[in-house]
Amino acid sequence: VQLQASGGGLVQAGGSLRLSCAYSGFPFDNYGIGWFREAPGKERERVSCISRRDGSTAYADSVKGRFTMPRDNDKSMMYLQMDSLKPEDTAVYYCAAGFDPCVNAVDAWGEGTLVTVSS
Repeated sequence: VQLQASGGGLVQAGGSLRLSCAYSGFPFDNYGIGWFREAPGKERERVSCISRRDGSTAYADSVKGRFTMPRDNDKSMMYLQMDSLKPEDTAVYYCAAGFDPCVNAVDAWGEGTLVTVSS
């Protein structure tokens, strides 16, 4: 299982950014996927996930209404569309895949990509 995240950068508060994650080595339909982030001095937290069991998408309360998690099975890609960004969204973002990332059951992590939101 391989995951490669990209798309991080510096953006002003209120702006948007789209992260991408290319995956390979596993059948997409049989794995759950998700995005996590780790801010300086804080534990890694789950931002969004798509459940392996029923395909539903869930978001952390802190990003609901601002972030979405589209995917493109044909291109073996998943994305994190981040709108109305806030300084507190600053973190290293990781894409993940596994039995069920919605309950933090992750088998593989992509390399992190840094998102910095300036005030």
